[in-house]
Amino acid sequence: MFNFFSRKNKVTDISWLGVDMHSHILPGIDDGSPDVETSVRFVKALSDLGFEQLIATPHIFKELYPNTHESINQAKNDLQIALDQANIATRLSAGAEYMVDQDFTLDLHLCPLDQKHLLIEMSYLNESPGISQTIFDVEIKGYKPILAHPERYTFYFKDKSRLKRFKEKGCLLQLNLLSVLGYYGKDVKQLADTLIKEKMYDLAGTDLHHDKHLNTLTEAIRSGKLYDLLGQYEFKNQEIFKSVLV
Repeated sequence: MFNFFSRKNKVTDISWLGVDMHSHILPGIDDGSPDVETSVRFVKALSDLGFEQLIATPHIFKELYPNTHESINQAKNDLQIALDQANIATRLSAGAEYMVDQDFTLDLHLCPLDQKHLLIEMSYLNESPGISQTIFDVEIKGYKPILAHPERYTFYFKDKSRLKRFKEKGCLLQLNLLSVLGYYGKDVKQLADTLIKEKMYDLAGTDLHHDKHLNTLTEAIRSGKLYDLLGQYEFKNQEIFKSVLV
């Protein structure tokens, strides 16, 4: 009897998060969705899981994905047309995920997630030189920096003190949902678990690129496992981004 009611009371959607503020679902412009058809399928699947709003964040990385405000806006418009034709009403907007490297500049037409927040990332192997200065410069420019998936950066596995200093400087931290499932390995999960315990994260996102991501995420949500791991954490996705249209 106890097991019956335990299963019945499981939370098997992700409406508790509501807004996915990091994904690669725009068609054909980075290492995420390759085409409009796949993008529509991804959006529908995420909507079925309980997301009400999706903020697509294609890479801007000059060496591999030299996207611009124009290329991102075109891909978003192409996807929105297809979603309208398929009668999928999920709210869609777009920003970008900026690689902080020697080519990163704040002088171009930027692609924030809304009018205020800028998503940044680094190489997984080496901390970007001058990252502290970059965080400062982003704020001086009038944006709030968000560091994507800090748990995946190998150089923080044994020393997370830098992440604490970033937080002190006003940088927000974003968790990849798959990290707590062990998808990226035990070291990533361990750091993610530690940062969760210490209430270091502000936001969470799927960082969805492909079907393997989607399938793993779907199983964890439908089984109730993801809610058990994260459902009580006070993420600010809805507080910050609810009903944003970009």
